[in-house]
Amino acid sequence: MSRRLRIAMIAPPWFDLPPEGYGGIEYMCSYLVDALVDRGHEVTLVSSGRNGTKAQHVRTYEFPQWRRLGEPLPDLVHTASVRRVLDSLEIDVIHDHSLVGPLLAEDRDVPTIVTLHEPVEGDYKEYFSLLRDSVHRVAISASQRANAPELNWHSTVYNGIAPDNFRFQKEKEDWILFLGQCVPHKGMHTAIDAAREAGVTIRIAAKCSEPAEIDYFESQIRPRLGDGVEWLDEVGGERKKALLSAARCLIFPIAWDEPFGMVMIEAMASGTPVVALRRGSVAEVVDHGVSGIICDSATELPAAIRQSAHLDPESCRNAAVSRFSSALMAERYENVYTSVIKLTRTSR
Repeated sequence: MSRRLRIAMIAPPWFDLPPEGYGGIEYMCSYLVDALVDRGHEVTLVSSGRNGTKAQHVRTYEFPQWRRLGEPLPDLVHTASVRRVLDSLEIDVIHDHSLVGPLLAEDRDVPTIVTLHEPVEGDYKEYFSLLRDSVHRVAISASQRANAPELNWHSTVYNGIAPDNFRFQKEKEDWILFLGQCVPHKGMHTAIDAAREAGVTIRIAAKCSEPAEIDYFESQIRPRLGDGVEWLDEVGGERKKALLSAARCLIFPIAWDEPFGMVMIEAMASGTPVVALRRGSVAEVVDHGVSGIICDSATELPAAIRQSAHLDPESCRNAAVSRFSSALMAERYENVYTSVIKLTRTSR
């Protein structure tokens, strides 16, 4: 570490940090905040709800706003609150993970780093293009970055986790796991069909609370429930860790360009291989034949599920520890912070 930095970490307003169930961005922020504090930095987390991290905390909403996902006002109120908080802090750098917050970066003397957590396409791509040089953009995978090479990217930093937070289990049980969100692009229906063809039970733990999620569940998932398909609803905490460690494999049959996929490295840290379709960041995260099996079509998934039983859990765990630890993520972001601070001082 070059010197102690004063960092403001801005989370979205939707979930606690760490979240109790679903919340990939919030998990990533939690791991990053704790690892930065462990490295000696002064971190102020600005978020809604409770604070389960090691950082100093300023709350914008007393309770997380997940029930209002899709509404614009919670993000706007959160951002207005963040602005007041930042005006009261002495900081060296701002790291923003919210959607609206980066709009305020242009008027600041302190540099703003923004990690982009979504596929960079459509309006999302246009938005971050219009921000121009007011923010320093960080991608979470080369695949995500390649979708918009014309953006002025500063760096690519893979997401990380604290591997010791996950249970390693060498002996697996005879079922597979789908863990995520109940939306078409996550491929839950594909996972069920593949498990049935492979002749193995699938357990599904997924967030299903928003109208679009419920519609998808009723039209595509409920008709598929029955023998060999267990619906667990949304899970978190120790139950999530137990499922990840016991499963024969995690199935990840995405139908979109996933920018990273935290659940993949969580499974690997638990010694559980990933069976996935080759989209987005999958080939960057999964080492084919070592920490999982990558398929080029859904027709290959049943055979891959059967083959996953022969992969070594310790190799899966080692891949997560060596490539995707929160300590490594924090070190890389520390380099980003130092770089943009130097750039900002040079340009004045």
